[in-house]
Amino acid sequence: MDRLMAIASRLAGIGGVVGVCLGGSRARGTHRPDSDYDLGLYYRAPLDTAALRVLAAELTGARVEVTEPGGWGPWVNGGAWLTMDGLQIDWIYRDLDRVHRIWRECQIGQFEVGVQAGHPLGVYSHAYVGELSLGRVLADPTRELVALQQETRCYPQPLRAALIANARWAVPFTLSGARKGAARGDAFYTAGCLFRVVGLLVHALHAEAECWVLNEKGAVQSAGALPIAPADFDARAHALFGALATTPASLNARLDDAEALATDVWDKLS
Repeated sequence: MDRLMAIASRLAGIGGVVGVCLGGSRARGTHRPDSDYDLGLYYRAPLDTAALRVLAAELTGARVEVTEPGGWGPWVNGGAWLTMDGLQIDWIYRDLDRVHRIWRECQIGQFEVGVQAGHPLGVYSHAYVGELSLGRVLADPTRELVALQQETRCYPQPLRAALIANARWAVPFTLSGARKGAARGDAFYTAGCLFRVVGLLVHALHAEAECWVLNEKGAVQSAGALPIAPADFDARAHALFGALATTPASLNARLDDAEALATDVWDKLS
């Protein structure tokens, strides 16, 4: 940790970097021995990427690809992957003004879902807020990150209501469309609908529990561990994807299971 703090301190001295926050499983204490260290670089343009490249080369002893903002897509919007003495340390850009804007939207019940490589369900905008809320601030010379983090520790009730309302209409709508694909034996389309339905239920359960969801990885297990979750939620959700057949009868049976799971979730929501 001392080494991470030292790296974060140097990053905070680079032009444009406002602060650095440890995120992911390392921040939440749920990491495995081989888990990466995710360092969120909260910045305001212009970001001195040339200085970042120099620092990355110094730390690793090798040339490192450091992207410009937007280099990895619209949501996971750039950074670098570093290897230091066998440790994987990721630098991940976060536009701080965008985080502030999303936080304001969360407080009035607004969110969006963006397309991003590596995120099959899409990036829910409030994940930006959740990252900071659940993260560990390592460097913050102006104290702006800490102040915003303290605000985000209180889950916005308008966001909670919006996520639950979205799931209540989108789940039956998606399942209704999936029935058409199932009637044709279209396992691909049906599986996609099932994935989206489970994702919507996961977000609704976390919203009801006033817990942030950061991405799809481990989200079903996390939802299943919530006190409000229906019994065996995670096992039932995962079972929906086990070797989907291509007959209308088998696909409709899985959709029946998904509808039953959704009904049990609705019973748990206020």
